[in-house]
Amino acid sequence: MTIDGASGLAPGLDAPVLRWFSRTRTIAGIEAELAKIWATVPLTTPGRAGEPERHVAARTSVMNLVVIARRPELGEHASSVIRTLTGRHPSRTLVLSSVDPDGPSWLDADIEAHCVLPRADAAETCAEFIYLRVGGESGRHLAAIVAPLIVHDLPVVLWWPGDPPLGTKQAVDLLEMSDRLVVDGSAWSGDGLDRLAALASIVTDRNLGAGHVAVSDFAMLRQSRWREAIASTFDRPELRPYLGGLRSITVRYAVHEGAVAGATNLIKPLYHVAWLASRLDLAVAEPFRIAEPLAAAAADGTTDALGLPPVLRGALRAPRRRIPIELVPVISPMHAGTTLAVELQARRRAGELAMAVTAEADAVMVRATLHGRRLPERRFMAPRRTEVELLAETVESVGRDPVAVGALLAAATLVAPA
Repeated sequence: MTIDGASGLAPGLDAPVLRWFSRTRTIAGIEAELAKIWATVPLTTPGRAGEPERHVAARTSVMNLVVIARRPELGEHASSVIRTLTGRHPSRTLVLSSVDPDGPSWLDADIEAHCVLPRADAAETCAEFIYLRVGGESGRHLAAIVAPLIVHDLPVVLWWPGDPPLGTKQAVDLLEMSDRLVVDGSAWSGDGLDRLAALASIVTDRNLGAGHVAVSDFAMLRQSRWREAIASTFDRPELRPYLGGLRSITVRYAVHEGAVAGATNLIKPLYHVAWLASRLDLAVAEPFRIAEPLAAAAADGTTDALGLPPVLRGALRAPRRRIPIELVPVISPMHAGTTLAVELQARRRAGELAMAVTAEADAVMVRATLHGRRLPERRFMAPRRTEVELLAETVESVGRDPVAVGALLAAATLVAPA
């Protein structure tokens, strides 16, 4: 049934408005309701003087966006993010939640059309949302539900928030029909490291999508401002030679008092080391392992490790030298797993370089000492990006990002034994 046509509500500029809502319990019913939307949705909206103005509602999907939400709140959050992009990236969006896997087979679907008026003299841009709740046998075969509902001549982006069961048959079946997989490694439960191998397999194993499925990880995208600051710093002529003399990499990350080993997500601090290893063509000489004796730095500079996870240590290999690497927990009020600092030590015949990179809400700061002389602090303005911005960048991407692939494969190698 139409919503705003009956109420006379006019959409605001760039503000999504619900124009259609219906409910059904079958796949055939969903297809029928989708066909009704564009035959029934009103072609006019009230103007400023109350007179009808012609704003044709046009279905302008540029992709299929499939969200697998294992919990209802994940689906609701993802939907709010996607609706914000309706005017920029209209899609046919399917949000699937599977519940009660051991019960009888059932399906319940809400079908909606959300429309945006990009400017006063333009036609409305509309996108379709299908919210599916499935149970029993239906919930164990999500790919069979998705297949008939996607627009088959458009790319398919599979967004799997939370803890995706990568490597399972259900995931493989969904990946076979997808062009891109979107995850957020920093939101995985525990330390998150056990899923890295499965994620890396998607870009290397031909049985799991290698050759056609691109992978985007919000955790890696968020770090772009760190990477740009570090790369820009080494663009300085007096510092560039030190890239070839890297001697150590230390990443400090936030933990809360009383945290135990395996409880804090390590994906973001790990990605910093992995990116440096992949871009500098450094092999993994020794994967990360628990350091002995257990020690970690507290915020006040002490080294009492009581109640803290252990330091993880490993090593990279460069020609004629090993480069020690560390992930060091620090008690902090920041969100657990947040990177607090990336510290680099490098040496050449001319002297030594010590660099510390930190971040705040709107900037990344680089502090460096060269030959014992403190260099002027460099500040790179780069606010943290929202999920809306991250998703927009993801769906605008074409093909695989070789930098992201290299960092992902290096990260999986760095924690391979774990």
